[in-house]
Amino acid sequence: MVFNPTTDIPDLAGKYILITGGTAGIGKESVRALAKHNPECIYFTGRDSKRADEIIAETKSSKVVFLECDLTSLASVQAMAQKVISETDRLDVLMCNAGVMNVAPALTKDGFEVHFGINHMAPLLIKLLLPTLLRTAEAPGSDVRIVSLSSQGFVTHPGGGIIFKDLKTTQGSGIVQAQRYGQSKLANLLYAVELARRYPQITSVSIHPGVVRTGLVSGQGMFSKALIYITNPLSTMTPVDGARNQLWVATADKQSIINGEYYEPVGKRGKHARKSRDVALAGKLWDWTENELGSF
Repeated sequence: MVFNPTTDIPDLAGKYILITGGTAGIGKESVRALAKHNPECIYFTGRDSKRADEIIAETKSSKVVFLECDLTSLASVQAMAQKVISETDRLDVLMCNAGVMNVAPALTKDGFEVHFGINHMAPLLIKLLLPTLLRTAEAPGSDVRIVSLSSQGFVTHPGGGIIFKDLKTTQGSGIVQAQRYGQSKLANLLYAVELARRYPQITSVSIHPGVVRTGLVSGQGMFSKALIYITNPLSTMTPVDGARNQLWVATADKQSIINGEYYEPVGKRGKHARKSRDVALAGKLWDWTENELGSF
């Protein structure tokens, strides 16, 4: 599908948008592209305020607002969500873009395996912002969307899909690095499926952006980086191109999008594996997540 953000994104007048991880890579390009189409407000998160100031200056818009947030900390995510809630009673697009890939075994500040803790942090943000999203969805002519950044790499998940009993360990001796990443990306995909089932009034989808030349790839070790480029020799792309798929699902005609679906670039229904179609696993992930986030 040919999709040109400059000409194909419609007028976004009145829309409130929140993008996590918006200070670099495809998150940054999403902020830049959407800011050109007259939204009421774009919130974007990150940890680098200097980069954020540069993005705001580039867009030349007082409607682009930076919210500092550390995704290794649930308390930081909660504070950021409360800031949004205090400033607006409307949210039209939540783009859960931030993430990490193939990092060393570690725990987040709340004790979760680092890939799962950061890449699957979206549920806390979604949980806290869900009343605002649902209220927006009740308005006549509304079109509320949640876009979750998954990856074709979900297929590297461990046997069983998600090893729930070990998610509060580094899993350093249990599964290899790529499996920890794949597990978290499978979670992103399944959570979007369950969101669509439970809240059909909101369009919830997951996407694979493509293999993008961002810090996620350039920061890999020599072997991992070589494997990425060898297995995708013709498909690596710039961040500008890599942002197109999430921009498409965030702004395309609602009738062209299947709620709960997983999309590959651009606008193509993605290739699934057995676990990515596992309804029971999606339900188990939802229940586990609700239990872990019960105190928030």
